[in-house]
Amino acid sequence: SGNYYNQGEIRKKELEQSCCVLGIPASDVTVIDHRDLPDNPAVEWDTQLLATLVLKHIEAKNINLVVTFDAGGVSGHANHISLYTAVRYSACTLLWGLPGSLVLLWKQNQRQGCRVLVLESVNLFRKYISFLDVLISCLLPGDALFILTEEETEQAKRAMQCHKSQLLWFRRLYVLFSRYLVVNSLRLL
Repeated sequence: SGNYYNQGEIRKKELEQSCCVLGIPASDVTVIDHRDLPDNPAVEWDTQLLATLVLKHIEAKNINLVVTFDAGGVSGHANHISLYTAVRYSACTLLWGLPGSLVLLWKQNQRQGCRVLVLESVNLFRKYISFLDVLISCLLPGDALFILTEEETEQAKRAMQCHKSQLLWFRRLYVLFSRYLVVNSLRLL
């Protein structure tokens, strides 16, 4: 729930506002507030627990595309890395016969076309060269490349501005210069 600084309720509201800017209705936003999944950049979450929650959400919402962080978590945040690990665990390990209901659930979603795209972490230089990274990204191999229009970039910036409680000086720089608000390279898991 984003409660690292005891701002969970504020951050939930900011998330809903941000999603509204992006055209995502509040009914499609799920915030998980679980005592074993604390918002803490230094805490790795339990892979099986998180995988179970993710798979239940995929089934409940009939999701056909999951976009997640890669092993670097884009920013090195342990919670982001844990999410990638849980999704990878769900896609790989569960298919080999761990908890039966989860195996069945993931296989059903695979048959229904549920795909997983992993957001590529880039080095610090590329991360903060904004639109200049488009050329570099176009030249590198990848499974999917999303280049936002100027309108979409402005919409993404407006959505980020909704997260007032998180807009520390370095996040303000992120909003101004991050390539992730302009171009995102992804690979299939």
